[in-house]
Amino acid sequence: MAKLYGYARCSTREQNADRQLVAMRGFGLTESNILLEKQSGKDFKRPVYIRLLKKLKPGDTLVIKSIDRLGRDYGEILEQWRVITKEKETSIVVLDIPLLDTRRKDRDLTGTFIADLVLQILSYVAQQERELIHQRQAEGIAAARARGVKFGRPPMQKPEMFHEVLSAWEHKKISMREAGRLLGISYKTFQSWAGFQSN
Repeated sequence: MAKLYGYARCSTREQNADRQLVAMRGFGLTESNILLEKQSGKDFKRPVYIRLLKKLKPGDTLVIKSIDRLGRDYGEILEQWRVITKEKETSIVVLDIPLLDTRRKDRDLTGTFIADLVLQILSYVAQQERELIHQRQAEGIAAARARGVKFGRPPMQKPEMFHEVLSAWEHKKISMREAGRLLGISYKTFQSWAGFQSN
């Protein structure tokens, strides 16, 4: 017997899939048939999604709220769509876009072409939006650096006994590793500080 599944995803930062869940309940899905994943869509290494793929059988229907719930990479979304509809022989319903409903067996060649075209356009747009966000972030960071904003952890302060330990090392009384241990830092950090001190 064919089954109906829903797949909802939100990133761990969003922590909110309410809109997706409400839409799926409105479609007729029960809680037991909705699989919720709290993970980024940047790739398909998602345990809940992988479990869902194993469940899908020919004749089943997968419901998602929007195409970007499958992911944000243009090529990968298209590949997953192919796997689900062709290999798994499962129908897909995208609630936000009625054209993307593969349950319609009466669809003619033109209708199928339009649906495929819409899918490709939307997948491409999802990827472009993601790349644009990354570009804006990079530009924002560059602008902040140009204004003198510092990123990352503040530099570690040298302990009070640094100069004494440095002198002992310079006079070959202790090794670099011993100097690091005395100061409670790695020998590489000591090496860096010692090099800076000697300049």
